[in-house]
Amino acid sequence: MRANPHPQQDQRLRTLYGYDILDTPREREFDEIVELAAEICDAPISVINLIDKDRQWFKAEVGLGARETPLDTSLCSHAILEDPFVEIPDTLNDPRTADNPLCIAGDGIRFYAGALLLAPDGLPLGTLCILDNKPRKLTALQRKTVAVLARQVMKQLDLRLALRRQEVLMSEADHRVKNSLQTLSAMVRLHARQLDDKATVDVLDGIQRRVNAMATLHGELQSGGGQDEVAADKYLDKVVGLLQQTAPNHIKISHVTDHATLRSNTASSLGLIISEFAANSIKHGFPDAAPGHIEIALTLREGRFNLDCKDNGIGSKNGGKRRPDSIGQTLMAAAASQLDAQVDHRLTPEGSRLSLTF
Repeated sequence: MRANPHPQQDQRLRTLYGYDILDTPREREFDEIVELAAEICDAPISVINLIDKDRQWFKAEVGLGARETPLDTSLCSHAILEDPFVEIPDTLNDPRTADNPLCIAGDGIRFYAGALLLAPDGLPLGTLCILDNKPRKLTALQRKTVAVLARQVMKQLDLRLALRRQEVLMSEADHRVKNSLQTLSAMVRLHARQLDDKATVDVLDGIQRRVNAMATLHGELQSGGGQDEVAADKYLDKVVGLLQQTAPNHIKISHVTDHATLRSNTASSLGLIISEFAANSIKHGFPDAAPGHIEIALTLREGRFNLDCKDNGIGSKNGGKRRPDSIGQTLMAAAASQLDAQVDHRLTPEGSRLSLTF
């Protein structure tokens, strides 16, 4: 006979659907569980069975050759109404299954044992079950094994649900951070346009560069699926791209970067150093709108990174005077200390040069 719906069917189905597991592809983690259960119980069939509204669907099975069957022939739909572990030694002698088409066939199911898959709210999603074509009983060890494996199935499902919820929260947080950085950058740019004092505008430009560098790093980390690392070439391509957008038309900025990965704190320090070098070159290296080129190179050799930045500006040809100390120089030194490195920043007759190894 067909089993009655669960007394809390609506809530049970909401819980089941919340796991988003129905109709997903087969996965080795679950296949191994049913294979182990069948082997330990010396049974031809084992199934991870989830009871839907009008069908039973199998996340994993061995010996059955199907992914779902209707509830009219479901033995597990009876099991979810009863104890955490149900064993039917002979299905033809049990009123719940005696008239089941799967049991009365010549080589039908004559034995059933199932351990409930219980969600944290106490509602059953289905079972991990053992089926055989002959009447029998499980040993105490076999019953314990099936119950333990059923709990492992739920741990897998609960872990995946928790990770998916975490991803949703992280995505929302990332979206808000991105919007906040974009808003801050826009506000700084708007205020800078309304000011005439060059010193103040320079300060706001510096703030905007740093905000843009943070936003670029955040975007790369977000696109990396939450990993605490970024691809060096892609990251610096975006950093240099933003610097080029804000640079005067007479200055070109380019980079060459080896294929490598950077930890987020390393990438943040590099982005700051490169941004400050470029800003300093733009401000001091090319007077009277002289055309110029700023080049950035990040190379990886024998496990160590080398950052080389240079411009073809006036350098030391301005009478040998070094460029004045500024907050940018202080920031570069602080960022380099985060890399356990020292910045070698000097002026030459060919232009400004910066290098560091970390």
